[in-house]
Amino acid sequence: MYYNNYHFLGMHLVWWIFFWIILFWLFMMPSGLLKQDIKKGSALETLKKLFAAGKINKEEYQEKKKLIEDKNNSLNF
Repeated sequence: MYYNNYHFLGMHLVWWIFFWIILFWLFMMPSGLLKQDIKKGSALETLKKLFAAGKINKEEYQEKKKLIEDKNNSLNF
């Protein structure tokens, strides 16, 4: 009914543009945004960065590290 009318072509064009935008976004995005690396954001890595920056002292670091390791060991069956 609308094949020769601009309504069909207009909506068809919108979907093609949407399709190409999605494809572009999927393939051109940095891989770090789509795939989160668990090791980069782990609690132990964050703790190490805080200690290296001098935001926590040695006692706090060792105490929190022990808590993290105990928690990880309790999660492993």
